[in-house]
Amino acid sequence: MANNFALHPFCSIFVISKQQHMARHNEMGRWGEDVAAEYLRQQGYVIRERDWKSGRRDIDIIALTPDALTVVFVEVKTRLPDSAAAPEDAVDAVKIRNLCVAADNYVKMHEVDEELRFDIITVVGTKGCEPRIEHIEDAFNPLLII
Repeated sequence: MANNFALHPFCSIFVISKQQHMARHNEMGRWGEDVAAEYLRQQGYVIRERDWKSGRRDIDIIALTPDALTVVFVEVKTRLPDSAAAPEDAVDAVKIRNLCVAADNYVKMHEVDEELRFDIITVVGTKGCEPRIEHIEDAFNPLLII
């Protein structure tokens, strides 16, 4: 038994526990959200909220566009460089529906009267290395999904 890893008895690979995997997954997701928020700030967006919760639903970033005309609800997806799956593919119909419900609650709670937009930002990389960032503006129309 090593510090954070267990050597699998049938082969020479290290196996991490599900709890350790989730902790790393959450840490990586938080790093990706930090990268995305900084990217948006550099583009002139104003960050209104991070990790905003509505019950068990959440919105990674809520921002105001540089022209202050549009509130943007941003879903951030972070992946390692060797990941086979495209990060944006993880935003499926169920995730979109949950984002829309949370956004609707935010709009009502904060009496938002600006235009609304739903974006996806993908962050591919690891902490300590330059990440690849893709900003997909107007990634989906919630009226076509729900």
